[in-house]
Amino acid sequence: MTGNVLLAARMHADGLKQHELADALNKRIASFTGKPGTLQDRHVRNWLTGKTRWPQGRQRRALEEEFGCSAVELGFTKPAPRPSAPAPPAPTEDPVRRRTFASTATGLVAAAALPPAPTTSALRVGMSDADRLEGAFAQLVSSDNTHGGTISLETRALAFAHHANELQAVGSASQRVRSRLYYLGAAFTGTALWAAVDAHEPERAQRHLERAMRLAGMSGNSEMQLRLWGHAALLSYQLQHHPDALAAAQAGRASAACRRDPLLRSLAAARLAGIQAGTGERTAAMRNLDHAIDAFDRAEPSIPRPTWVGFYDRAELDGLSALIMARLGQHDQSEAYLHRTLARLRPEYLRNRTYYGAHLALAQLRQGDVELACMTATSVLPDDASDSLTGRTGKLLHTFNHELTRTAPGAQAASQWTDEYTSRKGRPL
Repeated sequence: MTGNVLLAARMHADGLKQHELADALNKRIASFTGKPGTLQDRHVRNWLTGKTRWPQGRQRRALEEEFGCSAVELGFTKPAPRPSAPAPPAPTEDPVRRRTFASTATGLVAAAALPPAPTTSALRVGMSDADRLEGAFAQLVSSDNTHGGTISLETRALAFAHHANELQAVGSASQRVRSRLYYLGAAFTGTALWAAVDAHEPERAQRHLERAMRLAGMSGNSEMQLRLWGHAALLSYQLQHHPDALAAAQAGRASAACRRDPLLRSLAAARLAGIQAGTGERTAAMRNLDHAIDAFDRAEPSIPRPTWVGFYDRAELDGLSALIMARLGQHDQSEAYLHRTLARLRPEYLRNRTYYGAHLALAQLRQGDVELACMTATSVLPDDASDSLTGRTGKLLHTFNHELTRTAPGAQAASQWTDEYTSRKGRPL
């Protein structure tokens, strides 16, 4: 069972098994002592379970060099000084340490949500354990709807994925429970994947995709596989690997989940239409958009569905339709769909409201309505200067600014927009 969730999340993100981390650390120890280290996988296991809370000095140095952060940021706890000894000075942090994942506080949020480590060696894993993880997954989905693909979301998702996978290794469980744990491992890793895609971090997203697909395959759950094919299609499209994007979207559309449920079939058809529109397949895109609308109208809304499907409603279908029209150059129709999307969007979907608002500004600009486009674009900027305009929305507003500068450089509205954009975007995109 995982006691040190921060170290577990870092290992999971880098794809390191216990013996692989031990080998890597031994090489680092040799580099600064001239003598190979003697770490074994049991030492790493003791760190993960919390049995060893503060590794030896050279081990800490190797860990810090391996992950690029302090031992404390890796979840280790420095022992309190003995009463007879004077208190040591507070450690100072190196301001230039690289950080590839969230701060210690973020990891502690995930750690607090995980069940405590067992006190006995014989652990029976049951549906109640899976239910707790399912509740955590629902919370992550809600966080994504509000805040989007943040590094905090990605880190927490990876920590929970590692916990779900460790339950497989340390406990006895029925096959039904194991299948559900594989499903949950895929669900959490898929959330990390989506967070990286939403943040436009393709290298991390690709690593998450490979692990998530493997776990989903072992779970045998076609609905989770459909979710991952959708993320894979968007990732490949971002990378401009259009044949891969098309193949992934087609795989999702052909899944067993789509055959059973018209709502999932609608989602997969809409995503496929979006890829086809982006690759110039106009006729096929319009045909699949029609299929998506028809299947949505046939779907029974009261059927129980996985948590992650909850975002797909009429507002989201209108939003996907708007993206299809924009890629086909039908910007007036795209604008019409976007107005419907924003009118129907649920209040808690703040990330999507900003995202589709940026698309609306682009649609208006591409129809020549500069003043209205600038007003719309300004409305989705953050209130204060920050670095929040990253990821997909940040890319859209960067595109808007570039096209505005090219098409209407002397317009008063354009000048006002430039001033607002410069002062409130936080940092160059």
